[in-house]
Amino acid sequence: MSELIQNLQETVAYIRSKVTAEPTIGIILGSGLGNLANEILADIEIPYKEIPHFPVSTVLGHKGRLIFGTLNGKKVLVMAGRFHYYEGYTAQQVAYPVRVMRLLGINTLLLSNAAGGVQDKMNVGDLMVITDHISLFTINPLLGPNEDSLGTRFPDMSEPYSKSLIQKVQAIAAANNIVLKQGVYLGVTGPTFETRAEYKLIYTLGGDAVGMSTVQETIVAKHCGMEVFAISVITDIGIREEENTITHEEVLQAAKDAEPKLTLLFSELVAGL
Repeated sequence: MSELIQNLQETVAYIRSKVTAEPTIGIILGSGLGNLANEILADIEIPYKEIPHFPVSTVLGHKGRLIFGTLNGKKVLVMAGRFHYYEGYTAQQVAYPVRVMRLLGINTLLLSNAAGGVQDKMNVGDLMVITDHISLFTINPLLGPNEDSLGTRFPDMSEPYSKSLIQKVQAIAAANNIVLKQGVYLGVTGPTFETRAEYKLIYTLGGDAVGMSTVQETIVAKHCGMEVFAISVITDIGIREEENTITHEEVLQAAKDAEPKLTLLFSELVAGL
């Protein structure tokens, strides 16, 4: 047995010793979006630091706990806070919780993040449904020996984000007069915000938004057979005026302002699954 499989088994055994619920829907909340967890009727909350082999969130705006509860009548498993490569974790550690979720029975994964808008069509506060991603600027979490019990050596990524889930969210948005953008998310390592030259490169490559998360989680989720939906809150604009800079505090505020719409979309989507 590999060390990864042994660690996963120990993590799952610990969590199962704390909770009997078996949700099939998982949610990972990004920067400034943790208050969505307040909409969940929690059965139990487990701090990451108490879970064997689990990383610990170090970023402002990430609460760092695993929540089992009910959202709009459906049992869910929620990560209030995620992990990033820039925190010093390996790509495998960043995606470790996704594998834990799969072994706990999760087959649908909903992701949110804060991202920088790159294209002219993006404005601060927009919600962008991710239709595809570019992962070439991040470390692939599947590097190294493949765990055949978790997934195939060469997983197909032609549809990383479920078209059917995207259609469901678009219908929910239309019914509630919520304007959605859609586009390609380009993942980078961070933690620096991009230079102006880098934003121009991302624009040229076809990226609509850029961020420091989500891609590695999606790759591992697809590797182990999960259906994925992801959405970005556009918290800043990359192609910007010369005198304008970006701060993490502004990112958190923009994410907070967009949170009511994101909460409605996730809640209604969960109800229909």
